[in-house]
Amino acid sequence: MASAAATKQSKDVPYHLVYWPGLPGRGEHIRLALEEAGASYTDTAHTEGCIADVLAFIQGSQPSDDINTPLCAPPILRHGDLILNQTPNILLYLGAQLNLVPDADQYPGGQYRVNGLALTALDGLSNEVHDCHHPISVGLYYEDQKVEGLRRTEDYVKTRLPKFLGYFERVLESKVSGDGPWLYAGQLTYADLVLFQCVDGVKFMFPKAVAKLQREGKFPRVFALHAAVKERPRIKAYLESPRRQQYSNGIYRYYEELDLEG
Repeated sequence: MASAAATKQSKDVPYHLVYWPGLPGRGEHIRLALEEAGASYTDTAHTEGCIADVLAFIQGSQPSDDINTPLCAPPILRHGDLILNQTPNILLYLGAQLNLVPDADQYPGGQYRVNGLALTALDGLSNEVHDCHHPISVGLYYEDQKVEGLRRTEDYVKTRLPKFLGYFERVLESKVSGDGPWLYAGQLTYADLVLFQCVDGVKFMFPKAVAKLQREGKFPRVFALHAAVKERPRIKAYLESPRRQQYSNGIYRYYEELDLEG
């Protein structure tokens, strides 16, 4: 069994992200946090034999110890002796590690409020978006559920997308948001990075719907946050680098027939 001392020392060890290559996916939220913090990390998406590395975790050969549970699916983060999966769980851990949550003395419980914001963005602007092209089953091809996908998308861009963007607009208008562009405590947190990636993906998948909202002046604070994150020096450099995975067959996909104005 790993000692408590070894676990504590793991904070000085580089992070290792385990995720599929060739798409941003849910691993992108982890990358953005690590990139914003300037953390030292490795990423299986850019290593030879990466598929085998991912499969080793989800098929049960990794981890093989007496402190970590078997894992279901990536993203997976290894940090010293600690191995975690589930995007919001990893971000909850990294928030304190990378100073991407507010000071606990000034904002008691703030890390959980930040986590709640991240969870809401992932629910409404990631998971529900994925269901637009896979409304029946993730085990079926999109082509096997196109009729249902169109119906789901019509409802999403008309009702669900404005609902969630409207919620985050209210958060940004609230007192606890602060004077700047950020969601909580007047400082950038990992929830802002999650919202950035979700909005960025929605802009890619539904450009007509998002363009219409912007023309109509809807949710200006949300779009300002997206723009502000994009101009963060480390994020800007990352987005322009080959480390940034391009949108393809992941959560955010562009299908012309689903590109509706709402």
